[in-house]
Amino acid sequence: MTGGLRKGLTSYGDAGFSLFLRKAFIKAMGYSDDALERPIVGITNTYSDYNPCHGNVPQIIEAAKRGVMLSGAMPFVFPTISIAESFAHPTSMYLRNLMAMDTEEMIRAQPMDSVIVIGGCDKTLPAQVMAAISADLPTVVIPVGPMVVGHHKGEVLGACTDCRRLWGKYRAGEIDDAEIEAVNGRLAPSVGTCMVMGTASTMACMIEAMGLSLPMSATIPAPHAERFRLAEASGRVAAEMAKTKGPKPSEILTPASFRNAQVVLQAIGGSTNGLIHLTAMAHRSPHRLDLSAFDQIGREVPVLVDLKPSGEHYMEHFHHAGGVPKLLAQLGDLVDLDAKTISGQTLRDVVANAEDVPGQDAIRSRDNPIKKEGGLAVLHGNLAPRGAVIKQSAASPKLLKHTGRAVVFESVEDMTLRVDDPELDVNSDDVLVLRNAGPKGAPGMPEAGYLPIPKKLARGGTKDMVRISDARMSGTAFGTIVLHITPESAVGGPLALVKNGDMISLDVAKRSIELLVDAAELERRRAALKPAAATDQARRGYAWLFNETIMQADEGCDFDFMQRTGKKTE
Repeated sequence: MTGGLRKGLTSYGDAGFSLFLRKAFIKAMGYSDDALERPIVGITNTYSDYNPCHGNVPQIIEAAKRGVMLSGAMPFVFPTISIAESFAHPTSMYLRNLMAMDTEEMIRAQPMDSVIVIGGCDKTLPAQVMAAISADLPTVVIPVGPMVVGHHKGEVLGACTDCRRLWGKYRAGEIDDAEIEAVNGRLAPSVGTCMVMGTASTMACMIEAMGLSLPMSATIPAPHAERFRLAEASGRVAAEMAKTKGPKPSEILTPASFRNAQVVLQAIGGSTNGLIHLTAMAHRSPHRLDLSAFDQIGREVPVLVDLKPSGEHYMEHFHHAGGVPKLLAQLGDLVDLDAKTISGQTLRDVVANAEDVPGQDAIRSRDNPIKKEGGLAVLHGNLAPRGAVIKQSAASPKLLKHTGRAVVFESVEDMTLRVDDPELDVNSDDVLVLRNAGPKGAPGMPEAGYLPIPKKLARGGTKDMVRISDARMSGTAFGTIVLHITPESAVGGPLALVKNGDMISLDVAKRSIELLVDAAELERRRAALKPAAATDQARRGYAWLFNETIMQADEGCDFDFMQRTGKKTE
């Protein structure tokens, strides 16, 4: 046997001695020879006191271990980086690639025949799948699951769409200090990821549709017993994969599975972040994700899942309505149901077992969609030569075609200092512009694209404005917000050329974002641009690696040396 404890022996120049030494030391943990002769399933531990999204990971690990042992394999738990969205400075995206590298190298370095990766909080699942694709060891993904909903004054609340909505009311003076403090204790009533269709749930749904996790894994609430039964079942599958040495991610992740993920991303009104992460995942494989093809999918695939921020419900309602299997059933021929999954089933088998829930309204049929087009649209124009994205399903319809005067903020810090200045020259028809907030410029492309409505306008009743940036925004956010403008301003993208008072035209139906300044003037401005100076921090360590090798949003914001070359996935 070349697997199990004999896999990847430490190099001492004597294989027999390497195995002897490995067994001698691991027996200090109390393992028997019988246990050590079994196939090994590695299980990642992403628990952290800083990460409430992953608060149920210890229980998930115990359940997964139980499933592994019930199937005759041996579980080995190992830690990796844990990234919590609201605790990571400057932004969790800055650490996604580091987590992917950590996870990949630990999978490679330690003896295991298959691996279970446990994640949830926004950047953890994409990091783990990126790692799994690169390592290409049989992999089972277990999402931690969404929180249950909260309640306030008879209203259902969900982090973090309602965080943003109610904070906006507080900024506008509609909610006082006492009420916002009460809301603060009710928005997140349990461990787990945000219970709206934010980035965490978006990624979990796409990963389930890609066949890397078991049916219903995306939607089961984090505290529910069903979540731990699913973890046990996932352990059983991982044990079988350890014995049979497959299927590997390279066998599951075909052009069809990547396209299925794109269809689901559009149909759920998913996070704009999902597009960056899926691109990074695809580019770790021999395949490619094409933005024009993705936009075309959005024109053909309607939004069917009625969840905030694009709709009204929450993840637990999606779950009780039948989850991703029921969504796939409703999508029908828009997805490739012959795509394979880790369990050996096809998606057609999964759909055949989808629950039919009479009276549910969280998952619509194709003849009664939430939105006729998909949640995301890709824009191009002289402001975004390589593309930008807007979550049209969560935008104000009246602003989807709009021309307004630019009000420019040079950085996140500049915006923070000036956006609420009573003397700021701004009105509700203007276009708020944030630059130097992209992958290199920020660094890390923070979720700063959800620019706040200037306080004086919010207090006058303004609820939405067109806002554009080279940043990202949370999947829980809403509004008419153009993001991921590529190339970013910090590398000389056209966003760096915008001046206060310039007119900007947005036309989502035509998929255009244009700076209404003649080409000759833009060339004069470009000639006057000064190159961005590297900070002292960017001269050493991980910051140096990030600054030197980070790619743009249309390439998934991965490090350039981590991607594979290959054909485009249509």
